[in-house]
Amino acid sequence: MSVRKSPPPSGPGSAIIKRARVNDEDVENGTMTMTVASSGEGQRKNALIRSVKRTSGLEAPIVSLTGAHGGEITACKFDPSGQTLAACSVDRSISLWKTYPPHDNYGIIPNVHKTAILDIAYSLDSETIYSGSADGILISTDLRTGQRITKYSAHYGPLNSISVAISGGRELVLTGGDDGIARVWDFANDSKEPVAEFDDERDCPITAVEWSKDGNQCFVGGVDNEVKVWDLRSSEILYTLRGHTDTICSLSLSPSGHFLATYGLDSTLIIYDVRPFSSDPMRVYRSLTGAPAGFESSLIRCNWSKHDNGARIAVGGGDRNVTIWEVDTGKIAYKLPGHKGTVTAVNFHPREPIVLTGSKDSNMLLGELDAQDTV
Repeated sequence: MSVRKSPPPSGPGSAIIKRARVNDEDVENGTMTMTVASSGEGQRKNALIRSVKRTSGLEAPIVSLTGAHGGEITACKFDPSGQTLAACSVDRSISLWKTYPPHDNYGIIPNVHKTAILDIAYSLDSETIYSGSADGILISTDLRTGQRITKYSAHYGPLNSISVAISGGRELVLTGGDDGIARVWDFANDSKEPVAEFDDERDCPITAVEWSKDGNQCFVGGVDNEVKVWDLRSSEILYTLRGHTDTICSLSLSPSGHFLATYGLDSTLIIYDVRPFSSDPMRVYRSLTGAPAGFESSLIRCNWSKHDNGARIAVGGGDRNVTIWEVDTGKIAYKLPGHKGTVTAVNFHPREPIVLTGSKDSNMLLGELDAQDTV
């Protein structure tokens, strides 16, 4: 693993908002004063002064994380503690960052795979990162040393999605790939065989996987536009979620475990009620639009907010924006610009109103949600 001691002034971890002028009394009140130039010369006498209520520990309301990758970012995620984050790319590397100032890119793990890395997931203790690639390989890497721990030939063809959960006291890793099979792995075992396989024998590529909150069920979505809910113990389908008219891009379970969000290439985000007993046989709670998938057929990720117990849901898009809805009302709360390519990855901080986004422009943004909108 390459260790970066400090980023260049204009490189990784640079804030794209002008440096704030912070007074002592402002720090106590959680506010900051920003000077915004109102003319081409940016003279102070023509500047607009305004106070901004800060809601997180970020250096600025918007922070740009750049320079680590030479290709599009396919996934980016906070670790379970929220102190660090990681991103993977088609350039076959994983970058590691500090969430809080000075937002250092403290490590690069190069050439983790021989082909593009399509997804990553942290272990629940934040010490290991799991990664899957376009050649179907699943690798676990020790984040303390940067060394590979285990390598599995998990799928025939691309491994598109990874999810981690505790089930029966064990940390299990769920993967889905183009071979149409979802597999469950226990890295504590010496065997390199999966502990479970879910195959509906339809040979439809699997593009997204997710665990239930109790770790007893697996949600599996693919190019057949459906999400199948598998029982881990019996390896049988419990029920099927329908409603999309195109490939499922991503799945995300709400913090409560009661709802499953699905985003598809039909540019629709559907929230399903996955509680054991639902009054609606279709289980559809919300159907949200406003985030176009674009023409590139990218596996765009969706994610629930966590600091407010899932009051919001976000997804990237082919319009280069991040769309965030209020779940209760179904209304769009934010359209966040800033990227120069399709936004492929979105992840909320586990404790603060911060959203992390990654794009085909090879950059990431950390964005702080407004104070008046926090719960």
